[in-house]
Amino acid sequence: MRDELLEPVEATVSDNFKHRAMSHMERAFDDADDDGIPVDAVAHAALFAALTTLVECFGEESVARLVAELPEKISSGGYTLLRTLQ
Repeated sequence: MRDELLEPVEATVSDNFKHRAMSHMERAFDDADDDGIPVDAVAHAALFAALTTLVECFGEESVARLVAELPEKISSGGYTLLRTLQ
């Protein structure tokens, strides 16, 4: 699902919020790691929290459509930060 279908605010404002939110998430992951919490446990908890919040904000059907597109995005490298392009 395209982000704009779930986007409650203007794109430029939203982009700023998304960058700031990602910074908060990165700090939370770092803090958890410093406390000895395995990163995969933090990722699982973050994913669960994200999905429940999205359902609360946009409803089950919209989130189900978003999640249905994840396998293709993941397989195509959409969530791979460090990759070599050939």
